[in-house]
Amino acid sequence: MSSDFSPENSLRLARETLLIEASAVQALAERIEREPLAGAFTQAIRALLECRGRVVVSGMGKSGHVARKLAATLASTGTPAYFVHPAEASHGDLGMVTEQDVFIALSNSGEVEELTRIVPLVKRMGTRLIAITGRADSTLARYADIHLDCAVESEACPLRLSPTASTTAQLALGDALAVAVLDARGFGADDFARTHPGGALGRRLLTHVSDVMRTGERVPQVGESVPFSDALLEMTRKGLGMTAVVDEQSRLRGVITDGDLRRLVERGVDLRGLSAGEAMHPNPRTIPAQALAVEAVQRMERHRISQMLVVDEQQHVIGALHMHDLFAAKVV
Repeated sequence: MSSDFSPENSLRLARETLLIEASAVQALAERIEREPLAGAFTQAIRALLECRGRVVVSGMGKSGHVARKLAATLASTGTPAYFVHPAEASHGDLGMVTEQDVFIALSNSGEVEELTRIVPLVKRMGTRLIAITGRADSTLARYADIHLDCAVESEACPLRLSPTASTTAQLALGDALAVAVLDARGFGADDFARTHPGGALGRRLLTHVSDVMRTGERVPQVGESVPFSDALLEMTRKGLGMTAVVDEQSRLRGVITDGDLRRLVERGVDLRGLSAGEAMHPNPRTIPAQALAVEAVQRMERHRISQMLVVDEQQHVIGALHMHDLFAAKVV
């Protein structure tokens, strides 16, 4: 085996590989709305939507890696699914498959022994079989209730041996199937967040203002009639760069921020005789506790502020937020 390395040749092969694989996916996209693939694809969607058990995905070798990814994508988008290794299925794991399930088998040739050995048993159970192969006349395609033809013109491998374009096409078709099914299920962003609670999207969609806001003594607030100096002390103690100004019923009347202080100084206002009510600006930006934390981020960014008060339906101040709180919660 030669170890000669040519950067020019490597880049040429890389470009050819990308073009061949892109062409394979493009050809698949052009066939997806034409028969027979269109009808088979629609039947596959219906089978997955009607499935009363689990979707079992299986494949050998490189197709097996694609099968694992398809199972993971389905499971994370509202369709309970798992991967079964076809060789292990012959030694007991087939017991995990029931007649309530849908079995998806991936093989470019459609002749891989480990799969062709078990699919007759899968069929005998009454389990629906979807085959994704590159040959419509293969053993696996003939066994299938639904066959998705994923044929490609050629592999990207210069030896035309290693699965490359064929596995790319399998991957793309599997993603297309999963996306079509999630849409048909009405699977939305909130559903996605529930299956991804540890991810960034999960935090953004599951974290509410009430989860991260400051409450109780940590919330800066003063009465309208207190001296402005007391409002400054409250702002300093609570470290939010602002304080709420409330009436006798503890309802929000306005807010004083660091920016208000600077503007008063610039105007030459005598701060010593000023009350909090006179220094505040009314109608501050607020948010309810049940709102998503990411909505608070969006409002702060839109209005170019770094803190916000949380109020209830009667405009009582029940919490406060600073952009740092949202950073700490990894919502931003």
